[in-house]
Amino acid sequence: MAMTDPIADMLTRIRNASRARHEEVEVPWSRTKESVARLLVGEGYLQAVERTKSKKGPGETLHIQLKFNKENVPIISGLKRVSRPGLRIYVGYEEIPPIRGGLGINVLSTPKGIMVDREAQKAKVGGELICSVW
Repeated sequence: MAMTDPIADMLTRIRNASRARHEEVEVPWSRTKESVARLLVGEGYLQAVERTKSKKGPGETLHIQLKFNKENVPIISGLKRVSRPGLRIYVGYEEIPPIRGGLGINVLSTPKGIMVDREAQKAKVGGELICSVW
């Protein structure tokens, strides 16, 4: 059976692994998932992302290392899928909502690629609101 929302699946795997205090998680690879994960590494929410051959069959997987502070508390306290296959959410660069008073980030899919809300506002480009992270 085909998965209808692979981005939500990746976010849920990260959320569950983080709450269970796992140091790493594997998700099936796609270009979009890799872009979102690398963006989260760049923003300091994840430790590292590596693309590897799948051990269980054909295809590739993303090997994601989660990030924790000194007290073993996950850096990611919340992940939320905003736009989904049944209800796409598009915003202009002026309409991007702040997350937790500016303490979180929105991830957008724009014509210039996947980027964080700050970068999208600076580039004056809107797009699909993929997820929010705080």
